[in-house]
Amino acid sequence: MESIPRTLFTDEHDQFRSVFRSWLDNEVVPHHEQWEAAGIIPRELWREAGKHGFLGLTVPEEYGGGGTDDYRFAAIMTEEIGDTGVIGSGNGITLHNDIVLPYFLSLCDDEQKRRFLPGMVNGETVGALAITEPNTGSDVAGVRTTAVRHGDVYVVNGAKTFISNGVHADVVVTTVKTDPDAGHRGMSLVLIERGMPGFERGRNLDKMGMHAQDTAELSFTDVEVPVDNLLGEEGRGFYALMQNLAQERLGIAVGAVAVAQAAIRWTIEYTRERTAFGVPIASFQNSKFVLAELHTETQAAQVYVDRCIELHVDGSLSAEQAAAAKLWCTELQNKVVDRCVQLHGGYGYMREYPIARAWADSRIQTIYGGTTEIMKEIVGRSLVGG
Repeated sequence: MESIPRTLFTDEHDQFRSVFRSWLDNEVVPHHEQWEAAGIIPRELWREAGKHGFLGLTVPEEYGGGGTDDYRFAAIMTEEIGDTGVIGSGNGITLHNDIVLPYFLSLCDDEQKRRFLPGMVNGETVGALAITEPNTGSDVAGVRTTAVRHGDVYVVNGAKTFISNGVHADVVVTTVKTDPDAGHRGMSLVLIERGMPGFERGRNLDKMGMHAQDTAELSFTDVEVPVDNLLGEEGRGFYALMQNLAQERLGIAVGAVAVAQAAIRWTIEYTRERTAFGVPIASFQNSKFVLAELHTETQAAQVYVDRCIELHVDGSLSAEQAAAAKLWCTELQNKVVDRCVQLHGGYGYMREYPIARAWADSRIQTIYGGTTEIMKEIVGRSLVGG
């Protein structure tokens, strides 16, 4: 059965998809298992991605970027990373592009753009976003890391955890409280750079999946951050976070559908080849029914996500629509991958099979970027208030 035709991409997008997929197939896929075992991608991959134009597509051309605000290019990269199964190796790049860089583009002054953007385009400067703390998860406004101004510097103290790109990061967009007594109105964003005295990185965290994606604990002990590294206005950090969350959650939904579709494809191939009782597993009614259900639900999710992408490109995607996309698609991703593991039988539990790696990589999707429960709260509040 053919999938429902997608109508949101042009020839230019299709050409970009082909080029990016070729790069993944040649430069990432052959090394993915090695990087998964190492727990980190090599630094050189960042420079190679920059050399090929895969970093900073939204950055103005004057800083070396692609000069486009068309989110569809970002969606293509997310989809191809999911389709090839190299999520741990590729997610750091999409985070850098789609989650970190928007803060620089919307909040940096001209001097900050000149300092940071060229390196973030060519791969010399890796970005990260540090929000989550050991005792603060979904409650963004509850961060405890403080930044106290003394003359021309902020003295930063606190800790962050589960920070993607945390090991490689050269510049970290860090949520701090510049006024601890003002709730979310006291939150600001500062840029903390590699090498600043008192800025330390903990171990590369040992995760269930996405092993090649470096994820670290960060600690700040009397770190003197120049006032020039304030990102945007003091006290406006919470609002900046809220403005960028819609794109982050849409990106997670895009990747969720891509992985679900890949899982179904791998499973169809496997069940056609694997036999039981002398016939292919695919010939059993249960296999057909399971695959039919998963295919139908995934196609419906793809149509919704495509429409969300169109709305985002037009600048009209709401926070509630993005939350609904993340809610549905990530829960569906986990359902699809889990059912596909079942159809693989014992081999589905072996990491040499992509479905096993996808199962481990997928579990975080309903947690980061806002948990399923938070997404329900956002959508539910928009329906009934409160």
